[in-house]
Amino acid sequence: MFIPVRSRIRTAALALSAIAALALGATATTGAAAAPAPVKQGPTSVAYVEVNNNSMLNVGKYTLANGGGNVFDVAVIFAANINYNTGTKAATLYFNENVQRVLDNAATQIRPLQQKGIKVVLSVLGNHQGAGFANFPSQQAASTFAKQLSDTVAKYGLDGIDFDDEYADYGNNGTGQPNASSFVYLVSALRANMPDKIISLYNIGPAASRLSYGGVDVSSKFDYAWNPYYGSWQVPGIALPKSKLSPAAVEIGGTSQSTAASLARRTVSEGYGVYLTYNLDGVNRSADISAFTRELYGSDARYTP
Repeated sequence: MFIPVRSRIRTAALALSAIAALALGATATTGAAAAPAPVKQGPTSVAYVEVNNNSMLNVGKYTLANGGGNVFDVAVIFAANINYNTGTKAATLYFNENVQRVLDNAATQIRPLQQKGIKVVLSVLGNHQGAGFANFPSQQAASTFAKQLSDTVAKYGLDGIDFDDEYADYGNNGTGQPNASSFVYLVSALRANMPDKIISLYNIGPAASRLSYGGVDVSSKFDYAWNPYYGSWQVPGIALPKSKLSPAAVEIGGTSQSTAASLARRTVSEGYGVYLTYNLDGVNRSADISAFTRELYGSDARYTP
């Protein structure tokens, strides 16, 4: 199935000083040990990359002028899809040709980032087919999809999975509407499958508001959660410590430098541990990135082609 290039640019719908260590265990099996990155004081920075248009390697091209640490700590491959197989009536994990190319060329597209100490995770997104994280019909169905996710992480040496519950179009192809148990079963199974990997939540959609069922709350099973509205400040409604939350969200090149700086300043002053960015491309964005790195880390960003 052809997946059209799309933009996830949004207008805001609403309105640590501590070291932010990544809340995860062992490094993914990469075939080469990660070189220790210079110590960086401040929040964890996240970069989503639309791989339909841009290279994951762009994430590794930015370092801090003072100290040389990586600007970005987590790189997100955007995006795989949750599709619906009308024959088997089951959700299935799908990669368009651009995502598949990144995964197949992990040695040149993913390992170089990991060797710099940057974690690489795969975002999974709805695809208008009725399948989503919030409407699995049974615990077994959720566990089956969780295994597809964890098998992918293991196969390609990734560092985790990011959930983005948009564009599912719940109800298409005779699928069910969101239910209370589905996402709890999915996250619980995925965490059991990969206890030392990242699980992150793009805080949007029916799944994001269905984190508790049958006495089980999966909030603590997430490593991070972030605001999905670029150019705005919104604290994710999930019971995680501030060190794992990004109320700030910016689109690089789309959010003004003054807004990006203001959101970064607020991140530090209010003690939050993550700063989310979206749509890093292949242009030299050091001016846009320096606007927030000066506030987060006290340093300009340096771009190395």
